[in-house]
Amino acid sequence: MKNSRLDQRSSKATNSLKQRDPQKYARLMAEAQAPYKGLRAFIYLAFGSSGLIGALVFLAQLAAGKDVTSALPNFALQVGLVALMVWLFRWEKDN
Repeated sequence: MKNSRLDQRSSKATNSLKQRDPQKYARLMAEAQAPYKGLRAFIYLAFGSSGLIGALVFLAQLAAGKDVTSALPNFALQVGLVALMVWLFRWEKDN
């Protein structure tokens, strides 16, 4: 009995929000279906930009010919990180 009253109240609140402000309702439903989507996108961008900066540093070291044996694997790692973040960001946008 008590649960049915709560269900009726939440149903009424949902319907009234849907009728009063459909944009807010749609935004809340999207957030409920994919929580923290904006935070994940920010993390992908932050890590991707960090990897890009690191790749530029190691590319400069490679261009200068300075310690190529350690700079090349580090450069490859940074490029891989950037590629992974780009892939995750695009995958997140498609879903």
